[in-house]
Amino acid sequence: MTPDTEPASPAVPPRKKPRISFLLATCFGLGYLPKAPGTWGSLAGLAIACLFLKVWPAQAGVPFDLVVLVHQLDAIFFVLALVALLGVWTSWKMSRFLGIKDPQIVVIDEVSGQLIAILLGTLTFERIPAGAFDLQIVRAAWAGFGQGAVAWKSLCAGFLLFRLFDIWKPFPIRRLEKLPGGWGIMADDWMAGIYAAILLRLALHFNLL
Repeated sequence: MTPDTEPASPAVPPRKKPRISFLLATCFGLGYLPKAPGTWGSLAGLAIACLFLKVWPAQAGVPFDLVVLVHQLDAIFFVLALVALLGVWTSWKMSRFLGIKDPQIVVIDEVSGQLIAILLGTLTFERIPAGAFDLQIVRAAWAGFGQGAVAWKSLCAGFLLFRLFDIWKPFPIRRLEKLPGGWGIMADDWMAGIYAAILLRLALHFNLL
C-alpha cells in the first residue's frame, strides 16, 4: 500500500454567523415562531406604522402647509427606504449563510411590505403648520387614536389587504421573487404592499371604511 504523500488540505474555517442580520431579518426573533411567521412579520410592520403615525400625526385639523407636507413625505420615504435597504442586505446575508433562496424565518420582507401598505395607503394632506410642531400638539392630535384620520378600520384593512396580496401573489409578484439575492426576497412584498396601498386609498376615497 502506497502511503499518501499528498499534503493535507487546510481545514476550511466555519463561516461566522451574521448575528446582526439574523436579528434584523427575523425582526428580533419573530421569524422563529412556529406558525405563520409571515403574519407575525406583518403585525410587526403594522405596529411600526402605528408608532410612526402616532409620533408624527397624519392629521391635526389645521390648514394644508406645503413645507410640513414635504417634511412628512421625507420622513415616510426615509422610513420605507431604510427598512427596505436593511431588508435587502440582511436577507441576502441570511440566504447566503443558510444556503436557502428565501428562508422562512426571514420576515423583514413582510415588515417592509406592510409599512408600504399602511403609510402610503393612509397618507393624508393636512399637516401641522411649519414652526408649530411640538409634543403637546402631537399628543392632542392623537389623543383619540383610532378616531382620527387613520382609524382602526383602515389599519385592519391595510393589514388584511397586504396579507391577501402576499399570499395570492398576482402578476408580477411571482416574477419578482426570481430576482437575485435579497432583491428577490424583498421585491415581491414591496409589490404586495403597493397593491394593498392602492386599494386602501380607493376604499378611503370612496368612504368604504
